[in-house]
Amino acid sequence: MQLLFNVPPEADGVLLRGFLRRCAVSTELARAVKFHGSGFFADDVPILANRRVQAGQVIRFSLPADGPGVEPQPEIPVRVVYEDAFAVVLEKPPHLAVHPTLNYPRDTLANGYAAWAAAHGESPVFRPVNRIDKDTSGLVLAAKNGYAAPLLAEGVEKLYYAIVEGELPLGPGVIDAPIGRRGESIIGRCVTPEGKPSSTEYTILKAAQGLSLAACVPVTGRTHQIRVHFASIGHPLAGDDLYGGHRDRIARQALHCARQSFRVPAYTEVPGGIRLETPVAEHARTVAVESPLPEDMRALLDAEI
Repeated sequence: MQLLFNVPPEADGVLLRGFLRRCAVSTELARAVKFHGSGFFADDVPILANRRVQAGQVIRFSLPADGPGVEPQPEIPVRVVYEDAFAVVLEKPPHLAVHPTLNYPRDTLANGYAAWAAAHGESPVFRPVNRIDKDTSGLVLAAKNGYAAPLLAEGVEKLYYAIVEGELPLGPGVIDAPIGRRGESIIGRCVTPEGKPSSTEYTILKAAQGLSLAACVPVTGRTHQIRVHFASIGHPLAGDDLYGGHRDRIARQALHCARQSFRVPAYTEVPGGIRLETPVAEHARTVAVESPLPEDMRALLDAEI
């Protein structure tokens, strides 16, 4: 993919490296373009980072080619709920790991995405901006290329639905408690004074049958944050046996990533590439994607969300 940026009057005389910052080109990407790509061009003439750009010029460069990524597995279904030139949002079912690990070397969302991307002429490299646990369902935002990855990560906001054990009072609340490792466990986390500051805002939407439905916003992004925080106040997630929940009514933690909000660059597709508006941050637009409560969670409280 080739990216093109018009130099506006206010950027006249700026060093190329400074103009690239206005274009949201990361230092890592700039180095990759210089040392592993075809370099930068101003009106089709090569230009170095210490040269000044001129108003009216078109600065362009090609994104360096990606590697092969993980093993493509077309048998793993991939549901795309949003897509543009830079971002893709997938809806992950429960019981599917997001990417290969020691315990799950294949059969992951990343393997399915690699197959989907290859079939659609996209890079097979999977760059998830957010990761959710294997048994958590819902939305996963991924960047389509190395330019978009840091840009998307800057402003993403998430909302989760959780069903917790016990009937909590309806309305808003907040759990503000530090989270750290649980003993020597690699996976487990707990509330501990030695942990990192962590905050979860929530609203209890419904309480019945010994359960409560909570809409949760993780203000911080700690591992297992929502699960640990509710367990710490005596209300573990239904099905979350790692943190004291019971699996008599659902066979996984009742947690679903229901909404993602993020900003994407304003762009126009042109012959041979994509032209972006500069400064990129000022022209970015906000995208919000939603996913309904899945059937297994809805059945717990007969909740319509």
